[in-house]
Amino acid sequence: MHKLRVIGSAYYNELRKPFQHNQVPSSLIESVKDFAYEMCFGSGHHRTHRTGGQHDRKAGEKFCNTFQGKLAEAVVRECLTERGLTCGKPDFNVYGEGVWDDCDLTVNGKTLSIKSAAYFSNLLLLEKEDYDYNGNYLPNLNAGGTASYDYYLLVRIKPDIKQIFRNSRMLFSDNISKESIDSIISSQTWYYDIAGWITHSEFVSVIRSGHVILQNALLNGSVRMDASNYYVQSGDMHPIEELVELLS
Repeated sequence: MHKLRVIGSAYYNELRKPFQHNQVPSSLIESVKDFAYEMCFGSGHHRTHRTGGQHDRKAGEKFCNTFQGKLAEAVVRECLTERGLTCGKPDFNVYGEGVWDDCDLTVNGKTLSIKSAAYFSNLLLLEKEDYDYNGNYLPNLNAGGTASYDYYLLVRIKPDIKQIFRNSRMLFSDNISKESIDSIISSQTWYYDIAGWITHSEFVSVIRSGHVILQNALLNGSVRMDASNYYVQSGDMHPIEELVELLS
């Protein structure tokens, strides 16, 4: 795994992969949209801050994060089941404060942690304060859940939902009607790609090699990091076809 190029307090991503345009089925869009709305504007709960983060997220931004994240889980399952693998379903239960799903996806007894990003991203980012030196996920470890995942995947979504909400002046709002969100989501054609994956042992190696972007550092010279994150460049990640072979 290669480290990012660092100039002062700026980190630069140089190992990239082009985005592959796989269209998301409309049925997945509807179920994910309804789930995200209930989690962020209904009876569910999402943290205002990321682990170790400083930024206070409004409901509009939480919706974007939830929609993108759950859509990533749904398209991975779609991709793997199309290739003949037996997968568990993403968890669409709506949880209140202090409760969360144990694992993003299970496939033939293996656990997958699925991280989402906008289509232009080329980094798998894992919030540093969520993991110990052995790569255990601390929120689950402390709660007695699944603490160690077998594989970590990066899924990219197009278009960038945060930019769409920002353009509509909805990103920093706590009051958005479901009709407004329905209109925005349905007006787009959604695409995804699975940029790559790494194993748990590779993640541990990343931790111990100090692959960290620090809080307040600038990514690619412009994006300020809200929290410290472990990272893997997409160009260092394995293609999805190899994961299918391993899981078969």
